[in-house]
Amino acid sequence: MEILIPLGFFAMIAALVIAPRYFKSQERQKMAETLRVAIEKGQPLPAEVIDAMSSNVRSPGLPPSPQRDLRTGIIWLGVGIGFAALGAVLSFEEPDALFPCLGLATFPIFIGLAFIALGLLNKSRS
Repeated sequence: MEILIPLGFFAMIAALVIAPRYFKSQERQKMAETLRVAIEKGQPLPAEVIDAMSSNVRSPGLPPSPQRDLRTGIIWLGVGIGFAALGAVLSFEEPDALFPCLGLATFPIFIGLAFIALGLLNKSRS
């Protein structure tokens, strides 16, 4: 019975990641089928439909914007600070837990700082 708790936790994480992707895929398949039937019947496609289909598509050739880099950097910085806070809280019960958590926190902190630096450098170039 003890194994059900960790399995349930990981199943929940998997469901939170997989379920939205599955439903979005189903929605795209239905839209594609509707468009295929409309094209086969010779009906013209409205510009709004084409715009709606291409609104979520990112062009791979475009460089990331400074604002997106700043947002990503702040999120990574928050994750790193969260790991550091976790280490500080855990160190009250287990003093040896502080340094591994701080070591783990350095990776997202430095990734976040790099994104913030990129955002600020690209903002000054624009």
